[in-house]
Amino acid sequence: MSPCLVAILTPEGLHQADYRPQSLEDAVQYEPQDGVYTITNTYNTYQVLKLDAHLDRLERSAMLAGIPLNLDRQRLRQALRQLVTDAGFGDVRFRITVPRQQPDHLIISLEPFSPPPPEIYTHGVRCVTIPDSARQNPAVKATAWMHRRRDIALPPGIYEGLLLSPSGEILEGRGSNFYAICDDMLYTATEGVLQGIAQQIVLEIAPPLIPVREQPVSVADIPQLQEAFLTSSSRAIIPIVEIDGITIGDGHRGAITQQLQQAYREWVQAHLETL
Repeated sequence: MSPCLVAILTPEGLHQADYRPQSLEDAVQYEPQDGVYTITNTYNTYQVLKLDAHLDRLERSAMLAGIPLNLDRQRLRQALRQLVTDAGFGDVRFRITVPRQQPDHLIISLEPFSPPPPEIYTHGVRCVTIPDSARQNPAVKATAWMHRRRDIALPPGIYEGLLLSPSGEILEGRGSNFYAICDDMLYTATEGVLQGIAQQIVLEIAPPLIPVREQPVSVADIPQLQEAFLTSSSRAIIPIVEIDGITIGDGHRGAITQQLQQAYREWVQAHLETL
């Protein structure tokens, strides 16, 4: 069996794709460069988190891109459940892609879900900034960016590249949202970025722990940052301990980041739903 299952949901039904990729990343080469998509994972095989929020953003991306998407959510959920069963992987990471040329032919790709290793959540990761890298239309989760970011090479040992505005603001990661704690305030950009589903959760759970400002910090602020972290739907909250060779805080996961990780886990467990 291929380690990645791909099917096409058409008005006539669910059909297996005519290619067999090794992973979701490998499947990108077969998918259209003109389209929109969303990506997340399941829990306990058949449970999902904020799937409607993902589909809301998918519809909004299609609208902003001028793609006529008429999404039957119940039918899509049924197809996802069938594919999860057929794949037999247990928990999966899945991507739903809407091609501009055939928006009624949804490409659904699944692979076994393997969360990041536990040490990443405790010891943190190293990142670098990528100057003048802001996306042209960040509000759209576009397949063009999915293809383009494959060409952004990172140095050895670097986990994520952080996209910068022309004026040097740290906007987001290549596939994540970025957060910084400075002067006992939590900063994250919500304009000029793709607003993440995990970011929605952070903006809900953070205020009881720390004041929040929905604006970015600058590259010039990196030496003063107390803590930093990134989020994505499939990875939750991952601490950042170094940016551009500059140590963040004391070089370890910060106390607020750790509290947010715990609050995030609790929020997830309280809001899981069945496909």
